[in-house]
Amino acid sequence: MERLDHLVRHEGPSRGKFIACVAAAVLIGTTVAGYAIATYNERPPWGTDIAYEGGYLQAVRIRKADMTGERTQALLTGECAAMERMGMGGDRAVHDPAAWVSGCLDGAAGVPSKNQGFVR
Repeated sequence: MERLDHLVRHEGPSRGKFIACVAAAVLIGTTVAGYAIATYNERPPWGTDIAYEGGYLQAVRIRKADMTGERTQALLTGECAAMERMGMGGDRAVHDPAAWVSGCLDGAAGVPSKNQGFVR
């Protein structure tokens, strides 16, 4: 049996192949990022969920603070849509105003959020 007392060098890819692979990876990454920005612009892909939850949470807060039930009834009879039109939904409502109003109505009615649980 032959004994190896010297170091064995393991060679990797050549410098040219390594640079080509890194350049290809950067090109692919840039292309994917450009496509995502062009598709969604300033709206995140989950913007509908954000808008729904924003409306839902606002209505739940109003409902919890409403001692007489008048404000909750007003939300259910059109105040959610009026609040969204007046800009009271904030940045979250901008992503999807209809989803914000839907979340507000569900929160005012006491319906569990559509985004709760493992399966939606």
